Amino acid sequence: MLGTVLHAPGDVRCEHVPEPEILQPTDAIIRLAASCICGSDLWPYRGLNDITAPMHMGHEYCGVVVEVGTAVTTVRPGQFVVGSFCLSDNTCPHCRHGFQSSCEQREFMSGAQAVLARVPLADGTLVATRDMPAEDLIPGLLAASDVLGTGWYAADAARVQPGSSVVVVGDGAVGLMGVLAAKQMGAARIIAMSRHKTRQDLALHYGATDIVAERGEAGIARVRELTARIGADAVLECVGTQDSMTQALRVARPGAMIGYVGVPHGVEFDGQQLFFSQVGMLGGPAPVRRFLPHLMDLVLSRRIDPGLVFDLELPLADVAEGYRAMDERRAIKTLLRV
Repeated sequence: MLGTVLHAPGDVRCEHVPEPEILQPTDAIIRLAASCICGSDLWPYRGLNDITAPMHMGHEYCGVVVEVGTAVTTVRPGQFVVGSFCLSDNTCPHCRHGFQSSCEQREFMSGAQAVLARVPLADGTLVATRDMPAEDLIPGLLAASDVLGTGWYAADAARVQPGSSVVVVGDGAVGLMGVLAAKQMGAARIIAMSRHKTRQDLALHYGATDIVAERGEAGIARVRELTARIGADAVLECVGTQDSMTQALRVARPGAMIGYVGVPHGVEFDGQQLFFSQVGMLGGPAPVRRFLPHLMDLVLSRRIDPGLVFDLELPLADVAEGYRAMDERRAIKTLLRV
């Protein structure tokens, strides 16, 4: 079958790879309805993460179950399913507390930019739809697997409340999903920090009330101006760089929460600054499985359309162009048709 393999920074290929097999009785094999490229895939693509061997890429997925292991009881062949990028048993103490991304058996999904994918811990990871979804809902369900769930977690971790003011740092796909989530949670003011017209337009579509294009001190000053010099009640940090984290800390009011979901690269904290800011922080890999049933229901009932975040669609064979387009910021997020 065809699958995506990253051989070295900038060298990603669609090539023939072995079909996945059931390795554990808790596994399932699914046929992908569609796949996509994640912003976090760009870290190894850009050489910012070590590549010690060819990497089978892809961790966002939805599709039809074709085979299950002997221990799998909650999904069956023929069902359409969505799963989290964090694989979990959904029964350990951390899972029961709502943090499936810290499951005691946690694994990270891989190899989903392909025709078929193996999903370990299928019972705890996969959620089936009642019926086969309409074709136009596939992008939205695919988004729920990671980017929507991660943006939702950022808003949840930041404790977005009805009537609150929210700043979203980052205008990538996760940041845009954070805007959508904050709107759904009832935020009254949503300030999206973005310098790119297409992303600004989508942020406004999803519920942003204000756009701040400035960065650094100018961006901080603009946010404080918009919030009567108080700062925001909740901040979503969706990038993972030192600049974005500094921005998030400095636009948050005392007592605010920062939900941070950008994978950190080079982020350091000043203890004194953090101490006197009186700002809370919660983040890390999103426990998407906690939110999946609700998010899938929102998509299937057409109350939200996260699939609009896919602004480039390509066949799987052209995956290298999808990576280039996202790396060069010609695309927000690439959908791969399998």
